[in-house]
Amino acid sequence: MASNATAQLNPQPPRIVDESVTKKVALAALVGTALEWYDFFLFTTAAALVFNTQYFVSQDPFVAAMSSFATLAVGFVARPIGGFIFGALGDKIGRKKILMVTIVGIGVVTGLIGVLPNYMTIGAAAPAILVALRILQGLAVGGEWSGAVIIAVENAPVAKRARYAALPQIGSPIGTILSSGGFFGMLALVGQSNFDAWGWRIPFVAALPLLAISLWIRSKLSESPEFEALMEAGETEHAPIRGVLTKSWRQILVDMCSALLGIGGFYLITSFVVFYGTKILKMPSEVLLAGSLLAAVFEIFVLIWAGRMGEKFGASKVILWGGVASAVVAIPVFLAINTANPVLVIVAMILGVATLSVPYAVSGTALTALFATKVRYTGVAITSNSAGVISGFIPLFATALVAAAGNSFWPGAFILLVVSALTALSGLLLPSLSIAEEGMKH
Repeated sequence: MASNATAQLNPQPPRIVDESVTKKVALAALVGTALEWYDFFLFTTAAALVFNTQYFVSQDPFVAAMSSFATLAVGFVARPIGGFIFGALGDKIGRKKILMVTIVGIGVVTGLIGVLPNYMTIGAAAPAILVALRILQGLAVGGEWSGAVIIAVENAPVAKRARYAALPQIGSPIGTILSSGGFFGMLALVGQSNFDAWGWRIPFVAALPLLAISLWIRSKLSESPEFEALMEAGETEHAPIRGVLTKSWRQILVDMCSALLGIGGFYLITSFVVFYGTKILKMPSEVLLAGSLLAAVFEIFVLIWAGRMGEKFGASKVILWGGVASAVVAIPVFLAINTANPVLVIVAMILGVATLSVPYAVSGTALTALFATKVRYTGVAITSNSAGVISGFIPLFATALVAAAGNSFWPGAFILLVVSALTALSGLLLPSLSIAEEGMKH
């Protein structure tokens, strides 16, 4: 991979792109990421609602919750490993082939979780198998999002990359809507006792027919023209992992911070707040699920708008000001949640998710701009999933701090404030590390 200085002196030439193909590719990437996040968020929500009682038995609700969130975090630890594996393969054999593999892995594992017997049925084997399935899910996710964003970007006109890179991001709120909506619908349909006993399993099993639909759509996906050009020229990278780690470690560190708010902040406002609201504030779970659902609906519009802002002003500026906005609302959001007033809690969840979604919308654009085509899949996968590791531990860390602080809300607000500040700082540093391309605003 060329150094940043070399890249600035030798910018990549502009490409002629058929935008009708770009739209089809972006749509296929969106459908895949929607299933990915549906499956991943099912686990996130279930970790807060049912896994602590179905798979982790303890007289202390905090111990059960910590065990449940630790299982959630295990999936994030597996993601960088999946990023190394699938990222390197994606840079060697192609984006489309790897995206077909990862989506199958995610969907099948999610379906298996839905039929896994609980602790009361098979004892300690239940949480052990749950952890193993979570690891497999994390490995597959490690190669999925990065590949979807890359194939959308590499099929897009350079000047419109921020717009099309934001489309796969919409898979996140769609996945939240489907997962929270699935849990909310089952809870309303069968009641709390039946939901706790078996109703929570239905949304997991539903991942299998959704997988079939996603596979059919993704099978029509076009391979990246940039990668095809590398293949034809015989210039694919034989050791992409070594190239990225030795030459682009600064890019990895800075862009980890840029992705941290959109990933970690989201789990704080959704998964942790669901736990805090139900277990500490004793609020009905329906209210918290409704808050997650409505926040995801608003997030779709924020992502579309922020993607256009990234196209107009540059991804780094959107990341900077999105991080600032999230920092400003961090304390008010958690003050509102701590009131336990259903309306204020839902509004706070919407506001919190909306502000952190601004930098998230353009994180794909920022990530892909840091790495040359021949190592891009590897670089993006390692960076995004390393940020995911930290993010996966945020609900666990917040839960521990809340217990130490006597059930106070302030640890959640403090964590959101710190993460927002790190993301804002990355927005200042990104332009100097990005590869120059004609028509691209960093």
